[in-house]
Amino acid sequence: MKFAEFAPGRIIELGPVTLTDDQIVAFARDYDPQWFHADRERAADGRWGGLIASGWQTCGIAMRLVVEGALAGSESFGSPGLEYLKWLAPVRPDDALTLHADVLDVRRSERKPWLGVLRWRWRLLNQHDVAVLELVVTSLFDLGRVRDPSGVR
Repeated sequence: MKFAEFAPGRIIELGPVTLTDDQIVAFARDYDPQWFHADRERAADGRWGGLIASGWQTCGIAMRLVVEGALAGSESFGSPGLEYLKWLAPVRPDDALTLHADVLDVRRSERKPWLGVLRWRWRLLNQHDVAVLELVVTSLFDLGRVRDPSGVR
């Protein structure tokens, strides 16, 4: 999607993506090796009654859905960060996750008219319509500034 296609109130639905037991364990071993993500046997006897995905993995799934479904081919070039992030419920093996992106605000920077600013809320829901992740993020778009050959902006 191009920046001009985003408008406040627009809702974009992306997915679903299904997360397997092996994907949860592989991610955990590489990036978040807490026992309830990485150890099937111990997790089975733990508070969650089985493996749950890392919250960071659910963030990565949301990001991939947004990149493939909304930002691919756009003028997007980055983000200054998150305003809000909550992991609301555990993600379990074989959950089917769908992203709902609500556009909150779309504007051009007053100081840098080439800069498009998009503020949106992402909600990742499982197959039971239970929200597992919610975040508010700002995305930046390069809307065609003239570049100085020296690299100075």
